[in-house]
Amino acid sequence: MDAYIALGSNMGDRELNLLRAVAEIGRLPDCKVTALSSFYETSPVGVTDQPAFYNAVLRLHTAFSPHELLERLLRIETNVFGRARTTHWGPRRIDLDLLLHGAAIISDDRLTVPHPRMSERRFVLQPLCDIAPDLLHPVSGKSIAELLGALTSDETVTRI
Repeated sequence: MDAYIALGSNMGDRELNLLRAVAEIGRLPDCKVTALSSFYETSPVGVTDQPAFYNAVLRLHTAFSPHELLERLLRIETNVFGRARTTHWGPRRIDLDLLLHGAAIISDDRLTVPHPRMSERRFVLQPLCDIAPDLLHPVSGKSIAELLGALTSDETVTRI
């Protein structure tokens, strides 16, 4: 099964944080990173009074269920990067978001897939479009390229 994961960092060495996260995800059992977007410097969204982010998206071939994969991603955030969730949308060394897991549509108290705000965020759609422009969003049925083309936002997203 292919899953798509968004990576973001705005504390410390942002590029190194993204590269380390890619390596940690690639080390998960029965998982293989099969594509990685360009890296982008992006303006913060939500809480705007914080440093700019570096963002990317990767495609992961995985045997994990969506919930198992989410647990592994949260462990990487906490155990490898020391993330403590104190400020919603605040600064962080790494943020790993499960965007899509095959064509799964899940909404429960722990996980929503597809990611509920991915279609509203240029910092997600631009790197996702790098690696999967024709991928269809399982709810809207639109391609990632179509979603990106229709997006109106004032986010700054610059390829590094």
